[in-house]
Amino acid sequence: MTSPQYLKRTIVKETVVSRYLPEGSRELRVYLPPGYNEIISYPVIYCQDGEDFFNFGRIATLANKLILEADMEPIIIVGVDVDKSKRTAEYAPDGDRHASYIRFFVEEMIPYVASRYTVRDEPGQVILAGDSLGATVSLHIALAYPGRFTKLISFSGAYFPVSRELTRQHPESLEWLKLFMTVGLQETAFETTDRGVYDFVALNRDMKAVLESKGSGLTYIERDGLHQWGYWQKQVPEALEWAFNPTAL
Repeated sequence: MTSPQYLKRTIVKETVVSRYLPEGSRELRVYLPPGYNEIISYPVIYCQDGEDFFNFGRIATLANKLILEADMEPIIIVGVDVDKSKRTAEYAPDGDRHASYIRFFVEEMIPYVASRYTVRDEPGQVILAGDSLGATVSLHIALAYPGRFTKLISFSGAYFPVSRELTRQHPESLEWLKLFMTVGLQETAFETTDRGVYDFVALNRDMKAVLESKGSGLTYIERDGLHQWGYWQKQVPEALEWAFNPTAL
């Protein structure tokens, strides 16, 4: 049973004005760690599908627990919300809103967060996280800004052929990039909303091979699980430890 102290979380909702997104703005939710102090800087993790990471992934509660109980360094978590009807257009590299979303994410959203909270900006202190297509867009953000985002958390990435080919064709080595990748062994016939049925185990194994061929460092895990938050939520603590408390692993 979750202790009440872990449920005492500080989560602030924000709205970022955007000149790149047609809607003109995007909602965020920001988790601040226990004892947040504006004179201290904190590592930060930016989560695609922000509402799902907070509500279904319970990332704020689980981070609270690790900070209070497992000596993990206090962190800030930013969840970037998404309109599910436009998710593929923004997250897929061949989507018609993909380029605009990446510019919003890096040129507008991250500076906005930095203007409001004392987040770090050094490589290795800024982590990108996502599930399925959210993992895909996180990877492509990292590829678009080589060396800036060096650590990614990937839950069952939707690494369709176009993503693998773009990664393979990246003109430089990806030795600077490290990923925590996990996929459920029962994800062998998942029906996507607009691309048909895919074997996500095969997609992730194929992307693993591409990333390794480019020099990336991987922590790659396959476990029993389906393509859903019931599986991913169980992986959140280990992923956070990998990113922010590696001595505990």
